[in-house]
Amino acid sequence: MKKKVHVKKGDTVVVLNGKDAGKKGKVLHVNAHDGTVLVEGVNITTKHKKPRSQYQQGGIIRQESPINSSKVMLVCPKCGKPTRIRRHILENGEKDRECKKCNGTIDIINEAKG
Repeated sequence: MKKKVHVKKGDTVVVLNGKDAGKKGKVLHVNAHDGTVLVEGVNITTKHKKPRSQYQQGGIIRQESPINSSKVMLVCPKCGKPTRIRRHILENGEKDRECKKCNGTIDIINEAKG
């Protein structure tokens, strides 16, 4: 079952709690099925990789791990503050996301109806 995720790929978000609380980063991937997001530079884990062939190099790899989308808040590009979003339907039928603090439009969502 898909969960509703309030952020999209490319959004700038701030982490609300946990070991990386207060860090800002760009959303690299959104998994709507699990309700998780992958944020650049946040929730770094180490992975030990074994070389699988003669030419592949092994070692310790540091990579981002997904975090729950409820733990991040969108940063408004206009006012620069973490904010909730308001979904608004325009006169021409398109939907947009608005900042609840400055009432500025974040982006317009073009959804294919059908």
